[in-house]
Amino acid sequence: MTETKTQTENTTEGSAAPKPAALLWTVVAGSVVTAVSTFLAWTWTTAFPGNLTIYGNPAPLQLLTLVGAVLTGLHALSALGVKGLGWLTPAGARKAVWILALGTFATTLFTAISIIVELGALVDLEPGAGVAVLAAAVPAVASYLLPDDTRKAAPAKQLPSWAEILIVVAVFALGLYVVTFGIDTDDSEPQLFIAYLIIVGFSATALVKSGLTRRLSAITARNRQVTVTSAIVMAIAFPFLQQSGDTYTLIAVNILIFATVALGLNIVVGLAGLLDLGYVAFLGVGAYTAALVSGATSSAFGIQFPFWAAALTGMAASLVFGVVIGAPTLRLRGDYLAIVTLGFGEIFRIAMGNLDGTSGPQITNGPNGIPNIPQLEFFGYNFGESHTVLGIELGAYANYYLLMILVMALVVVVFSRAGNSRIGRAWVAIREDETAATAMGINGFRVKLVAFALGACLAGLAGTVQAHVNTTVVPENYVFAGPVPPNSAFLLAAVILGGMGTISGPIVGSALLFLIPAKLSFLQDYQLLGFGIALIVLMRTRPEGLIANKRARLEFHENDDDQRVVPEQRQSEDAGVGTAKAGA
Repeated sequence: MTETKTQTENTTEGSAAPKPAALLWTVVAGSVVTAVSTFLAWTWTTAFPGNLTIYGNPAPLQLLTLVGAVLTGLHALSALGVKGLGWLTPAGARKAVWILALGTFATTLFTAISIIVELGALVDLEPGAGVAVLAAAVPAVASYLLPDDTRKAAPAKQLPSWAEILIVVAVFALGLYVVTFGIDTDDSEPQLFIAYLIIVGFSATALVKSGLTRRLSAITARNRQVTVTSAIVMAIAFPFLQQSGDTYTLIAVNILIFATVALGLNIVVGLAGLLDLGYVAFLGVGAYTAALVSGATSSAFGIQFPFWAAALTGMAASLVFGVVIGAPTLRLRGDYLAIVTLGFGEIFRIAMGNLDGTSGPQITNGPNGIPNIPQLEFFGYNFGESHTVLGIELGAYANYYLLMILVMALVVVVFSRAGNSRIGRAWVAIREDETAATAMGINGFRVKLVAFALGACLAGLAGTVQAHVNTTVVPENYVFAGPVPPNSAFLLAAVILGGMGTISGPIVGSALLFLIPAKLSFLQDYQLLGFGIALIVLMRTRPEGLIANKRARLEFHENDDDQRVVPEQRQSEDAGVGTAKAGA
């Protein structure tokens, strides 16, 4: 009877075994058809942005669907055990395949709906669009029916050093291309940018679920110098790829300014655990100081410092303001500290608006601000003029972009050194439990004051560059919340969404929070609504941030390693433990 039961189970398992393979082949077939459909016309008229009327030459919107289909098919083939593709899914393929298929379908469906809405009728769709939507739906449904194969990622075999270096360079080159594609999307084609966000968001999530990002992180950790060098080289290469002028380079400059200030705030919030709701005021202090001492025509002082002196003056002024504000307030904790810093931010903005010679002394020209800030000049190199480098003409904003790369590198070094120092460990101790840290001999007030002053100093440095980039400084640039970053609310969101206590987290968060409002300006009053909804969704699905440190991952996902084991494997492990105990 036992033998018969075993044969029956084996027969059942044998009949069920081909099902995942059949589903995976269905995913592959659907992905192939979806990819082919991108070479067909999706609409008959060029009235829709992007010109989706050409056969054999996919438009940018169709390219996004093509990329999603190719990635989905490759991950499905990896799950089928195709030789050479196993590295794509070290932690399991089912979740990654389903997320990629869902992202491809969402991108394709969004494009089809956009055509209907923009042109006004369903008949404006060509058969190619219908084929694309139906073909993309097949992998999404088939991959959803796949059994879960999540597992612990086996330790990867270490590759030769030259191979790992090539992987690091290729990853950063691909990252540069993806970022450049997003920044360079035409503002007149918001559909392209929205579709770009959809496919990039789903693809990034799939890479995390497949375990590939962990392996890439391990490779970059073993090749730290190559990683840092590649990051710097790729960042410097960005303006050389902008053949359409400085339009999109300005966005990149503002992203770097925003990210630099966010890194300074990350010291206060991410390392020291101090909730600062008026941090943008320190950016304003640096900007106003630089404007007053850089030779602006409306400056009340009538002096002109070289940039290095103006930068040091702006940093010193922000540091003094940080100490003056922090000294009487940092004995407060939690919500009380947040309210005081919020008040400081509003006081700064109102004070700058009142120093107009009527409501107060004539220093900042009141609400009109300080215009006509002169361009920077180093050793005869004028940042406001175009220059030819390596046969490529770089505009004014490209010059400021390269300057901000240097400033960003300096801030990253300061953040890294401070975070790994003795005082950095004291900040973390204060953040985790101030009472326990004080009992262990840490002077909580002094440690927090140092964090507050250092963060303010870095924000002041970014403010000095911002003043010269914008050539004018007005109080409205330094509000608590608004649709246009940087402001205190967006800065805090960039740190929390990106990942508190990390270096790359606030940079990624700042890039997203600046780029999305800049590209979706057509939403106008609905921008903050969309931002709030996205904030809620992300905090619900990934509370530790997009790029979290090890401590945050353990705090929010303590049992992730156990969950990566499939039920059958867990049962066999439990049985093995039970047998061992019984045998003992």
